[in-house]
Amino acid sequence: MRSKAQFKSHPLHPIFVVFPLAFFTGTLLFDGLGLITGNNSLTVTGEYLNIAGIIGALLAAIPGIIDYIFTVPPKSSASKRAAKHGLINTSVVVLFIFILIYRQSKEQLAGIRVGLEGIGIILLAIAGWLGGTLVHRNQIGVDIRYANAGKWKEAYRSDKNGAVEVVMVNELQLNQMKLIHVKGKRIVIGKTEDGYVAFDDHCTHRGGSLAGGSLMCNTVQCPWHGSQFDVRTGMVNSGPAKEKIHIYKTYEVEDKVFVQL
Repeated sequence: MRSKAQFKSHPLHPIFVVFPLAFFTGTLLFDGLGLITGNNSLTVTGEYLNIAGIIGALLAAIPGIIDYIFTVPPKSSASKRAAKHGLINTSVVVLFIFILIYRQSKEQLAGIRVGLEGIGIILLAIAGWLGGTLVHRNQIGVDIRYANAGKWKEAYRSDKNGAVEVVMVNELQLNQMKLIHVKGKRIVIGKTEDGYVAFDDHCTHRGGSLAGGSLMCNTVQCPWHGSQFDVRTGMVNSGPAKEKIHIYKTYEVEDKVFVQL
């Protein structure tokens, strides 16, 4: 699924997360050295890194939230994983804000502060693991291109009497797909050797986005676990999926292709 928060197809969230990762880790490192050596300048550096980490985390959260809302397939295992990723990262930010406030107390104990920072880094590592899984296993933010199938296409449409105009007749190349959002539905339009087809953008196994998969020989393959479906009938050609996908009727009027909801 191509990221909604991207620049020239490069997702912004993975770029921004390196800053809070570095700054929060630096906070623990310099505060720990300051505690061990008694050098106050190291502790002051840790405080500045603490502030920079909070700012960096808030900046990274913006494209992350955008991708969670608009890129991650709803009602999928990735959606649950992304929610955990976001909640843990939010907990980390709240924890480091508390640490920053705690620094201002005259009765603060450096050992407690460093211990809390250690907990924050552990949580950050867990959140990072989940984020890596979202990218490398669920392919969130990955712009997949294959075998002359063309660039990622996505659009929002409204229906008229249950019919939706989805593409121009010659808009898609052979085996190219386009994701359409209409009335809360995510529908994939694909061009096969036999003409245009339309089906739900929801693998019946774990909810993966079929629009982010591959289409060939009237078969769409889910990018997550490899389930394959016949795009003409919706039937499962190969598991692990057990249930068929929903198919929509398509028809052409002049130079436009419509889908009947």
